[in-house]
Amino acid sequence: MKNSLQINFILLIFFLSSIKLSAQTNANPYYLDGQNVVFVFDVRDYAKALQSKQKDNVDFSDLKIYDVAISGKFNDWSKKGWHMTKKGEYIFELRKRILDFNDAFPLEFKYIINGKYIAALNKPSSENERNFSDDFLKDVYKLDLSVLKCTDKGNVVFSLKGFSEAKEVVLAGTFNGWDEHTTLMQKTVDGWELKADLPPGRYEYKFIVDGVWMHDPANKEMVRNEHGTFNSILTLSTPVTFKLEGFPNAKKVILTGSFIDWNENKIKMTLVNGVWTDTMNLPGGKHLYKFIVDGEWHTDPANPIEEDDGKGNLNSVVFVH
Repeated sequence: MKNSLQINFILLIFFLSSIKLSAQTNANPYYLDGQNVVFVFDVRDYAKALQSKQKDNVDFSDLKIYDVAISGKFNDWSKKGWHMTKKGEYIFELRKRILDFNDAFPLEFKYIINGKYIAALNKPSSENERNFSDDFLKDVYKLDLSVLKCTDKGNVVFSLKGFSEAKEVVLAGTFNGWDEHTTLMQKTVDGWELKADLPPGRYEYKFIVDGVWMHDPANKEMVRNEHGTFNSILTLSTPVTFKLEGFPNAKKVILTGSFIDWNENKIKMTLVNGVWTDTMNLPGGKHLYKFIVDGEWHTDPANPIEEDDGKGNLNSVVFVH
């Protein structure tokens, strides 16, 4: 029987391996180095991305790049961003702990260069500005931003009723790097549909009907975006089993965590063969948790991954992906 240590390590390894980024190369916009995520910005790659097809050379000094920062969901799309440190003539770098990130990988973010966002070429509309760095990431760094797999045997169906006169409907969201061209929906008798497979997580998405962006009218779960419009929200979960050994004589054990807003009475664990256990569905990402054993709070003794809440308290950490 796998104990919670094995389960948590499996989840963490799966989480890290799913990023598919090598710590031995700076050819990607970020990579893993132990328990850190390292962001790298190479001025030369940026220059090549801006270079027209007619030009054979580019003068990096002409760009006059003196400040680079990143802004994403992980810092609430800060206008100032997290500033990177210049490590060489062309390289900027930023190191952050994996535990600093709540959103699932691949990370959604934009570069801020000299105080201005990178804008993708030939995308003048304000709604398209959502994808400032997406073309740059895909074309220059060859990073696959999509975790969406179109298949009839998928676990989710996106549907849009009506719009029978539309020529094309595209599905775009955090699951495909807000790609506004690739994920085409299929026309049906009463509208448009797309069947897909997605890993657990919280996703934001929109439909693009003949070039016009719109949220899902059939989905009441929405969030306002940086453009003053709304993104629809899809949350997918997966079963996770929590186990606590070493307290066979306890009268009551409660599981609590960030996933239930630290409710101290909601989840009563069950004692099975001397092990307290409970299985619940959790969305993808990072979750903090603790056990309350007869009124006493405990971190998971089988899980070495812990995080300080800033108030001197330690919480156990589980990654779901």
